[in-house]
Amino acid sequence: MKVTSSFMALAVKRFRYVFIGSIILALILIIFGRISKGEEDIDTQKRCYSDYHCRTDNGIFETMQNLIDQVVKPLQDRIEELEKRSIKKFPEVAELPEIERKRILITGGAGFVGSHLVDRLMSDGHEVTVADNFFTGRKRNVEHWIGHPNFEMINHDVVNPLMIEVDQIYHLACPASPPHYMYNPIKTIKTSSIGTLNMLGLARRVKARLLLASTSEVYGDPEEHPQNEEYWGHVNPIGPRACYDEGKRVAETMCYAYAKQENVEVRVARIFNTFGPRMHMNDGRVVSNFIIQSLKGEPITVFGSGKQTRSFQYVSDLVNGLIALMNSNISSPVNLGNPEEHTIMEFAEIIQGRIGGDSKIVNKEAVEDDPSRRKPDITKAKKNLNWEPVIPLSEGLDKTIAYFTEEVRLLQNKS
Repeated sequence: MKVTSSFMALAVKRFRYVFIGSIILALILIIFGRISKGEEDIDTQKRCYSDYHCRTDNGIFETMQNLIDQVVKPLQDRIEELEKRSIKKFPEVAELPEIERKRILITGGAGFVGSHLVDRLMSDGHEVTVADNFFTGRKRNVEHWIGHPNFEMINHDVVNPLMIEVDQIYHLACPASPPHYMYNPIKTIKTSSIGTLNMLGLARRVKARLLLASTSEVYGDPEEHPQNEEYWGHVNPIGPRACYDEGKRVAETMCYAYAKQENVEVRVARIFNTFGPRMHMNDGRVVSNFIIQSLKGEPITVFGSGKQTRSFQYVSDLVNGLIALMNSNISSPVNLGNPEEHTIMEFAEIIQGRIGGDSKIVNKEAVEDDPSRRKPDITKAKKNLNWEPVIPLSEGLDKTIAYFTEEVRLLQNKS
């Protein structure tokens, strides 16, 4: 009885080893596509030391093969089917010769303006790396490029140094709407100062050209109208907007210090009010506020009298201007904006008329340090970059309203 038990234990143990070994062998052969009848015969012959062993091993192997056919093969077919389904289709990309294809870093590239800049540069055939900490940027803005060999995305905060090899740097990283940059003013200052310092250091190390996305806010509440690039501005250095206004002013100062001392090639774009799809729903800016309030049937809130003016450019016009400036020989600041000026009240009425509904325009208390007038003088951009806005306000608004209509619908469906 003891001998029989030992024999059975030995047989079970042998079968377990043969079973596991056969499974491993079969899986390896499947992966490398080398299972064939001829190979099975050779392997079987090598394992056959006697007719008895041959019959036994053949039986085990046939059992394993049947198991593979029933379980593993369907899984393999399913994986192949899913792989075919999941082949991602990317937007069309131009093919550039190596000498013309640039390695481009865009800080803040998952944000509103940055993501549109990514689209353009990728479509032009360049290699684009996005560095973003996703404070206001969103992955969905660039998800259609994820997986493309020319695209890379890094979760990175520019207040920390970044080591990467690039030819051009578009430095857009910084919250740009009042609610966002006022949320953490110290962080905003660090992003504009230390972040810019880090990007300039990178540009110096790799001999890249850097474009700083500055702002019309460097002019503050201007005493000159329209504002040209020679105007020094009228800024409150301790007001609620100072973290952004003065942060961008010191960023410009850093750019020209590096240009003079370290021979870094710099470009500075002073960007005026911009709108378009992918604006953040909660950014608190005029366009997004008015559109969302109208779509929801809420009162359209105008802060102050509504007589203050703004000039709105569509995002694709801005992208064209940024690329033109980057590739130009103009190292001094350049205004990029639309000189078509509207009062805030006029703009609220335009939105109200295009969307319709029951929203009423209501006035609220004026915001501290809100500029009374804002209009760019773009003579320099026209002359040196051959650039000016081409998208009419009505066309840009229709595209933006369509975008926010879908965003509001998704939000309401979720709730």
